[in-house]
Amino acid sequence: MADWTVQKVADQFQEAAITARRLPPAKVQGYASYWPDIQRQSWEGYSDERIVLRFAASPAAIDRFGQTVRWLRWLDEEQRRLVWLRAQQLPWREVCTRTGLIRKTAWRRWQHALVLVTVHLNGPLPRFSAALPDVSTAPLSS
Repeated sequence: MADWTVQKVADQFQEAAITARRLPPAKVQGYASYWPDIQRQSWEGYSDERIVLRFAASPAAIDRFGQTVRWLRWLDEEQRRLVWLRAQQLPWREVCTRTGLIRKTAWRRWQHALVLVTVHLNGPLPRFSAALPDVSTAPLSS
């Protein structure tokens, strides 16, 4: 796909943030207990356990997530943070509080980061000299 736009790149980052929320939480593997599980009664109400309902991400969404996260390597640390905060749909006031920027500067830097990713995705721009025919080998018309 060679026709990436800034809006498509922003939408792709937003979808990646949604997919990241849908992934299962990272847990430390390898700890085991030989004690039996506690069988709670219904009257206890599970007051100490948080139940988190998650909709699982589809395999295609996970593939797009991996591809989108690789785009972040083209940006520096501040740009990555700015792009990811906006992908999580935080309001500009919250983004400005977390980054220490004013709104206009944050918006310009966010736009610049999206343009950098768009340029990388669309490939190098054609050079002006490559578009013109070579005049040294062209026959002269009289």
